[in-house]
Amino acid sequence: MDIVLYIGSLLVGFVLLAWSADRFIAGASNIARSLSVSPLIIGITVVGFGTSAPEILVSAMAALQNNPGIAIGNAIGSNITNIALVVGFTAVIIPIAVRPQIIKREMPMLFIIMAICLLFFLDLQLTRTEGIIFLVLQIAVLAWAVHISRKEKDHSAEELADDQVKMPLGKAIFWLIIGLALLLGSSKILVWGAVNIAQLFGVPELVIGLTIVALGTSLPELAASITSVKKNHPDIAIGNILGSNIFNILSVLGTASVITSVELDNQVLYRDFLIMTVLTILLLVFSYRFGKQSGTINRLEGIGLLCVYCGYQAMLFLKIGA
Repeated sequence: MDIVLYIGSLLVGFVLLAWSADRFIAGASNIARSLSVSPLIIGITVVGFGTSAPEILVSAMAALQNNPGIAIGNAIGSNITNIALVVGFTAVIIPIAVRPQIIKREMPMLFIIMAICLLFFLDLQLTRTEGIIFLVLQIAVLAWAVHISRKEKDHSAEELADDQVKMPLGKAIFWLIIGLALLLGSSKILVWGAVNIAQLFGVPELVIGLTIVALGTSLPELAASITSVKKNHPDIAIGNILGSNIFNILSVLGTASVITSVELDNQVLYRDFLIMTVLTILLLVFSYRFGKQSGTINRLEGIGLLCVYCGYQAMLFLKIGA
């Protein structure tokens, strides 16, 4: 009977997480509009944070409940899921055109941040000091993004912000508060169910974080990418994923390690971080090909990414059964 309760809490947590993230973004976007903040800035800050809010809150709750394996697995697993599943699935629906600016700016930034993360991971722990560094870097990245976008008028962020339904200020404040409250509540429910399932079946917390929790918290990215495809803006999907992956390293890992210093399983470094790196390199190769400034991630490459995702999930669970 307990297993039904735990699985039910996972499902309820996932649904509430996805819905509350959407309400939170809608409320925050409309408040910013009412305060005459440009849609461009809304897209970069509110939408960027909103799609990563589930990862941040789930990892924070896991750290507070002394379940660091879920916090770390959620961050790294979400990055793997974003590239292998979200980009792969989106590319299968429609090939994704990648703008030159993304290759020149966001991708190098992601690789630099990953290199810093690797440096912190080498001693198999994340300290509070390193967490603070991550959060400071996140603020710097946001400030840089706002500056560049004001200068160059990047319309992709505007388009993301304009996807939100307009509402009066009072209603926007209501949904901002309700969305945030439900994000907190649903993340706690999800972590509770995940931890109990892990304990019941002897599945390591890290694996639960890398698989079930990572998939659940990547739902906003999947929804945003599919929406961009439906609106014939497939290039926005890549910007959304790269931005989310940067948030996941800096904000998610930063928040968790500031709450409590985190000891890392060596598998995080030698298996999961390696796979995340390989997938990020593949994303760059698919986007920048044959000396061209930009490329298109086609359906065959999308299928390849989906195969990598399925293989990775199978590897994690087969190791448990061995």
